[in-house]
Amino acid sequence: MSEELTPENPETPESLETPAAEAVKPRKNGLYPAVSDELAANMKSGWADTELHGLEPIAQAAHTATRRAALSARFPGERLVVPAGHLKTRSNDTEYAFRAASEYAYLTGDQTQDGVLVLEPAGDGGHAATIYLLPRSDRENGEFWLSGQGELWVGRRHSLAEAEQLLGIPAKDVRELPAALTDATGPVRNVRGYDAGIEAALTDKVTAERDEELRVFLSEARAVKDDFEIGELQKAVDATVHGFEDVVKILDKAEATSERYIEGTFFLRARVEGNDIGYGSICAAGPHATTLHWVRNDGDVRSGELLLLDAGVETHSLYTADVTRTLPIDGRFDALQRKIYDAVYEAQEAGIAAVKPGAAYRDFHDASQRVLAEKLVEWGLVEGPVERVLELGLQRRWTLHGTGHMLGLDVHDCAAARTEAYVNGTLEPGMCLTVEPGLYFQADDLTVPEEYRGIGVRIEDDILVTADGNRNLSAALPRRADEVEAWMASVKQG
Repeated sequence: MSEELTPENPETPESLETPAAEAVKPRKNGLYPAVSDELAANMKSGWADTELHGLEPIAQAAHTATRRAALSARFPGERLVVPAGHLKTRSNDTEYAFRAASEYAYLTGDQTQDGVLVLEPAGDGGHAATIYLLPRSDRENGEFWLSGQGELWVGRRHSLAEAEQLLGIPAKDVRELPAALTDATGPVRNVRGYDAGIEAALTDKVTAERDEELRVFLSEARAVKDDFEIGELQKAVDATVHGFEDVVKILDKAEATSERYIEGTFFLRARVEGNDIGYGSICAAGPHATTLHWVRNDGDVRSGELLLLDAGVETHSLYTADVTRTLPIDGRFDALQRKIYDAVYEAQEAGIAAVKPGAAYRDFHDASQRVLAEKLVEWGLVEGPVERVLELGLQRRWTLHGTGHMLGLDVHDCAAARTEAYVNGTLEPGMCLTVEPGLYFQADDLTVPEEYRGIGVRIEDDILVTADGNRNLSAALPRRADEVEAWMASVKQG
């Protein structure tokens, strides 16, 4: 990585107003002297005009307008502020890849760091939306090549005029926003946790309770997906299916290395077909499959054991899949592995069957848990009857987690929704959720026979609620044990 010519964070308005030679200090290693006046003058000129014209709106522009209208109707007469967030430092002078706040992306379709959406109350009771963004890097003051976030360092960004064409929202310079918010009057709500500067400007204008109401509304609004979102979720799942196929093809190489080979293989597919992975991939081989969020992925991959692969591709519009398959590493389940796998499959079938409009959200969880409790009683691992086991939650020693969650821009979507609107709510067409029962027998669990210990199985699919039932978006990946074996054999041969 090249070293910048500039001191850290020189892109404040004050430093950008100074001459280039004064804005830059010599680097400590002495390789780069201060910028001369002649070089500063030279860098101002000789650049072609690259402004883009006639841009088509982004695919979701009409949908984001509808979402903003719903937000406007919920909070009439109030100024609403929704930030994208900033870069976060990974170490020293390097940053994590930027990922816009889901609330901001949902309402704008934009993914620009430092962006802020503001809905200003209008006289008709509605709102006028403005998106505040960084404009093109300034060449007169040298920002484009002196700043660590200048375009010569990190690449071109859209002009404000281009952003307006793409997003369908009037755009202004975000550096003007803090002062405008400081001077603003009337009620204000802000989505907290993404922009400390905005929060500082609004210190005396907002309350935690009112801001939380805004966050909750935006979380619940995402429960029912529109046509664009459903299409993006299907894209995410389709790319994820390809990633699982990629993994099956390289299991022999993973055996010679570690779970990291599996992780890297899936990540390659996520970056080729999407924006990124939607969450840290769980590539859990052998006893690691009993750890719910095993993301270290540094263990051995051994024939005769199972691989629990929980992974999802995130699309360029930031919608993510979330799929799990438990695969026999050598391509064949042994008798005990198959017994446990079949139990989880039966539980998932019961859960998926319970997903339909008008059903209680909890129904699919209860249906899956009942099957698993029945199996545990049948195997003699817990004392029945089943109703007693369920009432006391005794099956949870081996089932551990809830059977699913909403899915969308976040892998655990709608997380700020009220309990009565989510887990105590009712399923509607357009909702998308995971159904993912599992059984996990820890390696040190002395309450089960030794041969069970270290076996973990989870099967997870992404299920869309439809008008007449549901659709399994990830149905292209086999689930039944014999189908899994046949699919693995076919992929390895093909």
